Amino acid sequence: MSSQVRTTHPRAVALLGVLLLTVLTACSGDGEQGSNTDPDQVDAVEVPQLGACRELTPEDVARTANATRTVDCSEPHTAETYKVGTLPEELHEAEYDSRSLGAWAYRTCTEAFAQFLGADQSTVMRARVSWAWFRPSEKAWDEGARWYRCDIVGGGEQSTEYVELPETAQGLLTGLPPEDRWMTCVDGDTVDTGAKVACDQPHTWRAVTTVQVGTADDEYPGDDVVQVRSRDFCSESVSAWLGYPLDFDYGFTWFGQGQWDAGNRRTICWAKTEQ
Repeated sequence: MSSQVRTTHPRAVALLGVLLLTVLTACSGDGEQGSNTDPDQVDAVEVPQLGACRELTPEDVARTANATRTVDCSEPHTAETYKVGTLPEELHEAEYDSRSLGAWAYRTCTEAFAQFLGADQSTVMRARVSWAWFRPSEKAWDEGARWYRCDIVGGGEQSTEYVELPETAQGLLTGLPPEDRWMTCVDGDTVDTGAKVACDQPHTWRAVTTVQVGTADDEYPGDDVVQVRSRDFCSESVSAWLGYPLDFDYGFTWFGQGQWDAGNRRTICWAKTEQ
């Protein structure tokens, strides 16, 4: 993903924002398994508990494995486990940090995430919640553990802290439109420099829709093609959302080959609009 400014209407400037729906596939392999760890979860080989809640932080999510203690879901928490299971047999011999493992987790957790929230992919990509996935520790992996865990978390890649989730986040985005407090807006001059805020707060930009820039079977067409498609499709989409004004500002967030290879074929479109 990279930034670019284009003018296609008298005042329609295409501004590239930051990644909203982040594939929070933790990147550090060694070290502690998160904050406030539970000794019974450290190096566990058993499949984790479905529906468990935790007080996760962005630092916890930046780890490959997590053993943070669970809390009662009626208590304050920032994460909830919405899918668990055993990796498919074809991945049992994969390297611990293999790309194929990450791609499989992306597809699996993404599909389950939308179902859990009760929303389509376009709504999910514009939400203020995202997901993280964890695998066993390297020690447990070496002992044969092959489970995975998908958690919804109350924030995204740019979050310095997470917001509390309701007792269960299941169905959180059900309804048209979803509650503004769970949708992403920006307060600032541009999408990429403004502060990301909930849409029930003062804002100047709103993520209003997404557009599809390729099909599931397409090879990656290159950055230039994806940017041009994003610019043109978002121009049309945002214009329709605003009621076809003669003069409007819009933006787009496009995603590069890494996200494409993982299965993402969508771009986020933004409208310049005051609350």
